[in-house]
Amino acid sequence: MSIEKEYEELKSKIKDRKKDFDEFINFLETKTTWLTAPASVIYHLSEKKGLLKHSVGVTNTLLKLRKLLTPQLSEESCIIVGLFHDVGKIGMPHSPRYKENGEKFVYNKNQVEMQIANKSLYLISKYIPLSDEEAQAILYHDGQYIPENRFIAHKECPLTLLLTFADTWTAAVYEEGREIKDNKNYFKRE
Repeated sequence: MSIEKEYEELKSKIKDRKKDFDEFINFLETKTTWLTAPASVIYHLSEKKGLLKHSVGVTNTLLKLRKLLTPQLSEESCIIVGLFHDVGKIGMPHSPRYKENGEKFVYNKNQVEMQIANKSLYLISKYIPLSDEEAQAILYHDGQYIPENRFIAHKECPLTLLLTFADTWTAAVYEEGREIKDNKNYFKRE
């Protein structure tokens, strides 16, 4: 299935906050680089539509984890935080975070700097009312990879933990193509 079809399928599952969600989607799709931005210029999916591919991948992984570990969590909540956890990577409508430079993307130095998670929460909260748990998940989805997040260790809500793992797993395993090996002998010493 194409990334566009997967994205449309996820969008169609939003019911309770559909009006707010649709307004945010309209803003993203018509006023920003949401549909074309890379996920990164250094780490992963530094390509056109990379952010969309990453966001859809994280959302699909998050929904699998939810089904397995915490089915009581709202599917809609998982879709919102999964799709938009990194939306700050678009920058702002008037100043994108990444610009095309020939065949590659480069960081735009002419923008107001903000941590990506903070910018994500800033953009989303202008359109979609979020629960405390959703806000925490978006702000701290990078877990302990970010030194500023250390104070939240062992205080994460289940949605934050699931999003952190879904994000890491999607980027490291699916996007980087890491091989999943048979772990029968994983703990044997050579």
